[in-house]
Amino acid sequence: MTARRRLGDRGQTLPIYIWLTAILLFAAFAFFAFAQAASARNGAQSAADAAALAAAQDARDELMDGLTAAIGQDDNWLDWLGELPPAGAGATAAAQQLASENESTVESVEPTTNNGFPGYEVAIETNYTVGDSIIPGTEGMRAKAHATAVIQPRCDFDPDADPEKPLELDCGDELVNIDPGDFDPADLPDASVLFSVHLAE
Repeated sequence: MTARRRLGDRGQTLPIYIWLTAILLFAAFAFFAFAQAASARNGAQSAADAAALAAAQDARDELMDGLTAAIGQDDNWLDWLGELPPAGAGATAAAQQLASENESTVESVEPTTNNGFPGYEVAIETNYTVGDSIIPGTEGMRAKAHATAVIQPRCDFDPDADPEKPLELDCGDELVNIDPGDFDPADLPDASVLFSVHLAE
């Protein structure tokens, strides 16, 4: 009798093992699908971050070009230390290039402000899909993301300063002296000294 009961117990537990194995396999495939989606989202966000930074850095270069041309020629040259040029082909092209390098496409590049600082908001969509999984529709699903990068002036100066006289800019770890009456573009430091570019929080 004991041997028969043991054989009967084994027969009853076999379906349970099969059922549990099926559940574990389904859970593993579902976890893999969510991991695929998370990976696509992370890739999309990285692409958006890079594209937004590229747009803002291009705008910073435009600021430097405008500042260089204005010093000694325009009495309002100090305005270039805080203004943002309108979104142009340069910022958009820079964003598109970085997005392309990250296998994504730019959907929009818009000038914006964040905490009072000018910047650019970029929206992208990945060129790749989440991929096949047990969840229907993921094979054609693309990840989207957006990011905002801002340009923050780093230099302090007297707001009542005479734009025609020598001026000292306090740029944190560096002092920059500009003489509009005897200005040499080589006197200006790297753009990163005058303006920082960073992702908005």
